[in-house]
Amino acid sequence: MEERITIVLDNQDLLSEVCGANDRNLRLIEGSLGGRITARGNEIRAEGMNEAGLARFKAMIDNLTAAAREGEQPSPEYVAALLEAVGAAAGGSADSAGRGGGALKKEGPWDPIRDARIQIPQGFGSVYPRGTNQAAYIQGMRAHEITFCVGPAGTGKTFLAVAEALRLVLSKKARKLVLTRPVVEAGESLGFLPGDLAQKIHPYLRPLYDAMEALAPYETIRHLEEARIIEIAPLAYMRGRSLNDAAVILDEAQNTTKEQMKMFLTRLGSGSRAVITGDATQIDLPKHIDSGLLHALSLLSAVEGIYTAYLHTGDVVRNPLIKKIIQAYDRA
Repeated sequence: MEERITIVLDNQDLLSEVCGANDRNLRLIEGSLGGRITARGNEIRAEGMNEAGLARFKAMIDNLTAAAREGEQPSPEYVAALLEAVGAAAGGSADSAGRGGGALKKEGPWDPIRDARIQIPQGFGSVYPRGTNQAAYIQGMRAHEITFCVGPAGTGKTFLAVAEALRLVLSKKARKLVLTRPVVEAGESLGFLPGDLAQKIHPYLRPLYDAMEALAPYETIRHLEEARIIEIAPLAYMRGRSLNDAAVILDEAQNTTKEQMKMFLTRLGSGSRAVITGDATQIDLPKHIDSGLLHALSLLSAVEGIYTAYLHTGDVVRNPLIKKIIQAYDRA
C-alpha cells in the first residue's frame, strides 16, 4: 500500500541545505527510493512509496537535517553514501566490511557516514566514507592498533589510510607519519638509481603523495616533510627500527614476502598504529614466492587487536568505469 509523509523543517534556509542546489539531493533520494518527493516552503513531502520506503526517506531527511544544523553542506557524494548506509541498515548488514570488531552503531538517528568522517586539521575539509564498508574500515583504524585493508584498485583503501594518518599527525595524536612499501619493480635494490633516498623512492610512493596533496595544502605537506614528521622509506630499509608514537602505512602489501611482513609488523613500538593495504588480485612477486599479506591474513585472523577490512568491487569510488573493468577481469 502506498502512503505519504510530510516532514516540517525549522525554516526555508535549513530546507535549502537539505535539498541541495536545484533539489539535487532530493532527486538522488527519489531515484533510489522511487515515489515522488517535493519541497515547498519549509516542508518536504514524499508519496508513492511503501512503508519501508517512507521509513528510509525519513531516516535520510533526519540525518541530512542533523548534518545541515552542524553547519555542513550535504554533498551528492555524501547523500549517495548515506543512501547505501541506510539501505544496509534496513537489510541488517551494517558491518559487512570487516572482522575483529569495530561494528557500527545503530541506535538513535544513525548516520555511520558522518560518524566515520575524517576531519583533518588544516586540511581541505571533511573526508566522508563512500558507504558502510568504508565507514567500517575507518572505525576499525580508530579502534585497533593494526588494521589490514584488502580490496581492488579504486576502493579508497590507501586514500582513507592516508587521511586518518594525517588526522593523527596534524592533531598531534601521533608524532610522525611513516610511509613505506615494497619496491618490487627495483628488486628492493635502489643503489643504482640516481639521487638521494627520497629521490630514489619518491616515484614508488607517488600514490601516497597524491593522496596527501588531495587532503591538505602542499605547503602543509612540505613543512611536515622538512620537519621530518613525514618520513618515506622503502620497506627494505625498515629492518632494525622501532617506531614509537607513529602512524605507519604499508602500501601495496600484497608484494611483501612472508619475512618482510613479519619484519614490518614487529617494528611497531609504543603508541603506534599501522595500516596495511593491499590488492590480492595484483601480486607482482615471482610465482614461487608467497605473498606476505595473504600469509599474515591467514595467520593473524584470530589475534585480538587486529582488524581486517575487506572492500569489494561495489566499493570502487575512483571512477564508475573502473568498477566495470574489474568485473570484466574477474569474469575472465
